[in-house]
Amino acid sequence: MRIHILGICGTFMGGIAVLARELGMEVTGSDANVYPPMSDQLRALGIVLEEGWSAEHLKPAPDLVVVGNALSRGNPSVEYMLNEGLPYTSGPQWLGEHVLRGREVLAVAGTHGKTTTSSLLAHLLDSAGSLPGFLIGGVPGNFGVSARLGLGTGDWGLDTVAAFSRSRVPSLQVPLFVLEADEYDTAFFDKRSKFVHYRPRIAILNNLEYDHADIFPDVASIQRQFHHLVRTVPGNGRLIVNAEDARLAEVLAMGCWTPVETFGIDTGDWRARLLAADGSAFSVAYRGDVIGDAQWNLTGRHNVMNALAALAAAHATGVDPGPLLPAFATFESVKRRMEALGEVEGVHVYDDFAHHPTAIATTLAGLRAKVGDARILVALEPRSNSMRAGAHAAMLAPSLADADQAVLLQRPELPWDAQRVVDALDGRGIAVPTVEDLIEVLRAQAGRGDHVVFMSNGGFENAPRRFVDALRAG
Repeated sequence: MRIHILGICGTFMGGIAVLARELGMEVTGSDANVYPPMSDQLRALGIVLEEGWSAEHLKPAPDLVVVGNALSRGNPSVEYMLNEGLPYTSGPQWLGEHVLRGREVLAVAGTHGKTTTSSLLAHLLDSAGSLPGFLIGGVPGNFGVSARLGLGTGDWGLDTVAAFSRSRVPSLQVPLFVLEADEYDTAFFDKRSKFVHYRPRIAILNNLEYDHADIFPDVASIQRQFHHLVRTVPGNGRLIVNAEDARLAEVLAMGCWTPVETFGIDTGDWRARLLAADGSAFSVAYRGDVIGDAQWNLTGRHNVMNALAALAAAHATGVDPGPLLPAFATFESVKRRMEALGEVEGVHVYDDFAHHPTAIATTLAGLRAKVGDARILVALEPRSNSMRAGAHAAMLAPSLADADQAVLLQRPELPWDAQRVVDALDGRGIAVPTVEDLIEVLRAQAGRGDHVVFMSNGGFENAPRRFVDALRAG
């Protein structure tokens, strides 16, 4: 079978390509921009990549076109596909039909922390010998790839897999698959959230806030989508829910048919006690019984919450949580989640994916707890659809409370005036129109002992590494 993937260089669709190739399918793809590292990874698998949206990329006709949710009507490839009557589907639907059937799916949903939590969950299960498959919206440091089929492929027949699973975890009959479950819409022809296609047996509901202003009018519309996910989790499955999130409690109040376990720092079935102020060490208790202590390289209260969620989900598969605690020490964070790029002349530089005020605030709070009184400088690109629409503009200045200085990239096409955020920062902020200006401002401000954090959910014109190069050049 030959499939062609439209939008193949996105992390999710690139993961689809990897899984399809592992299944033995012939895979080609196209995207508006074909660039490393995803292009290098895909070409190494023998996948032919085309740049742009020419209809010629769909000739000769593939057996199936898998359409990414970044494409819409009017796109030349989409129009050709429809006019020629080519068979097509969405990435989430293809995943549900070709990969997830016959597997125990563990889905990680939430406004924040999906990538870190799903990466950690896959790492914990892997350390327990479960060899899970996964598809994650980032590149987990422990695996080096964003997707794999896991146990149940290659030389492993399904009978062997079932016997292996039963011998290790008696409640399991099939292999495990960990999935970052996004609430964003599926495709131009399917406006449901992606996660309704996944049919998980175990689902983490990490948190819920207003986001994706381009498709959701209010937080209630997001809650309805989360409840659609809740409706798909079977009665013999498990929901792992943030006990501190009132909006998730409202989702469950709409109806719940699945056993629920909750997690939180001070409340819930799963609890943590911080042994270090920055969250790098903590103890874990389950329903009042202390399981043990964990240490890792991550910081922040929010990451301790992610840790509790992942541990609870692993336990829901039948794994003893105690022996999993040492695996935290070997967990390597995801690329672009407070990724340390290096230290030059005493200046520490980080690349972070934060794209929502809450994520910005919690990430900086974790760094502040780690570095104490050292100066924190933030370079922020308002790039997500919600950010560009100005849906979070009023929350940006408060989210930067732990920053000593902030430089906002106000591109000419940004439809709102970033100066209002700068004014609210009371002398701690500046807005600049280009990445070149941003780097120059940071070079002038940064000094020995400072920590500089670049925050964007896009490429940021490679600003973090360009800044490192500028520091090295003197």
